[in-house]
Amino acid sequence: MTSLFRFDQLRFRYQPFPIGLARPLMEDSTYRTLLGAWPSSDRFESLSKVGEKYTLSEKFGARAYRDLVSTDPVWRELHAWIKSDAFVREVFGALADHHIDLGFDLDATPSRLLLRRLSDALRGGSRTTSLRLRSRFELSMLPAKGGHVIPHTDGVQKIVTLVVSMVDEGEWDPAWGGGTDVNATRDVRLSFNRRNEQIPFDRVDVLDTFPFEPNQAVVFVKTFNSLHSVRPMTGPAGRMRRTLTINIETPT
Repeated sequence: MTSLFRFDQLRFRYQPFPIGLARPLMEDSTYRTLLGAWPSSDRFESLSKVGEKYTLSEKFGARAYRDLVSTDPVWRELHAWIKSDAFVREVFGALADHHIDLGFDLDATPSRLLLRRLSDALRGGSRTTSLRLRSRFELSMLPAKGGHVIPHTDGVQKIVTLVVSMVDEGEWDPAWGGGTDVNATRDVRLSFNRRNEQIPFDRVDVLDTFPFEPNQAVVFVKTFNSLHSVRPMTGPAGRMRRTLTINIETPT
């Protein structure tokens, strides 16, 4: 299966957790094809858990999502590729090229995984590296007027996240905000946040910001302190910050 993304321009910062930017992420024609296939807003479901957000995914708006990936050839192709082992290998290979080894054996067969689990059970322990990984994506939108994502570290099952900007050249004014912030809590007692507790904006510092720009992916690894957010935006009503969010994770 042909790769749709490229990671030759991926660059990382490593503190307080590994997070980087790949830009450009796709060939221009591929990116524009995805932009042109973006579904209408009435197919999205409102999700207020992390802020003001609209999503279309396997879990939220699932019926519309299934219809999209089964009937639209553009999203069907993307869905098949992201669900493939080849995609996971490509992302993990890009991480390894930047000295980020997450310790997973991507060559393990189901039978080998079963033997490992049995062996681990007999030894009275468990090994995360013996888990089979899966990948999925969601389409998300945040209103440019006031839309935000509260500082959080991501769910415990997530391993790697890619946040792909879905905006055309000249469509988004950087003055509106919309960048992905790298955060650190001001209270050291809250630094260990494996279970993804939300922390208010006024209790974190912004260490860095990856601006919201076309044809890019913010790539980061879930850790106990992978605190990130999108501050409330100041754009006009009716405009949306659109993203394609891809997760590689352990089975739930």
